[in-house]
Amino acid sequence: MKRKIILVAFAVTSLIFSSTQAFALFSFSAGVPISQSFTGKDSSGGKIESDGVSGVFLHASLPILVGLGVENYKTKLKGGGSVELATTMYDIFYLLPIPIINLTLGLGAGTTERQCTGCPATYDKGKPTQWYASIGVPFFPFFDMHLSYRSLSSKMKFKTAAGGGEVDFSGNVTGVGIMFSF
Repeated sequence: MKRKIILVAFAVTSLIFSSTQAFALFSFSAGVPISQSFTGKDSSGGKIESDGVSGVFLHASLPILVGLGVENYKTKLKGGGSVELATTMYDIFYLLPIPIINLTLGLGAGTTERQCTGCPATYDKGKPTQWYASIGVPFFPFFDMHLSYRSLSSKMKFKTAAGGGEVDFSGNVTGVGIMFSF
């Protein structure tokens, strides 16, 4: 009788928790940015606007340990012709072991570079930092779809004949992705 109860309890627990990655051995996540908005201002005090963002977010983790990730994306700046803002971030994160949803919290640091003709001579590379959160909903036992939000803080110095200054490229990035656990 005890054996039956233990077996039934194990079966029910397996069915309930099979849709969460909390018990997985290894998790791999890939995502794409879908929008970027800027809260900072350009050198003249004007608003900086995005004209689209493209790139990739890649993250991997082991259970109970922190995970590592890399993000590489480019944001086209509105009104800047062919000017793009290239961002590379290196992340450290933790996937909270919550059944039913996957909540990830993380921090990142990296580089930001304005890409255009003459930009490398005029603009120094920025050193952005970020915090981010991701919430995922499992749709099969080892897959989840997630939505992520990143709050980015980034300033970039520039040089002109009349001196120099700083452009604030701080803002927010949202993304979507899929995680596979096994």
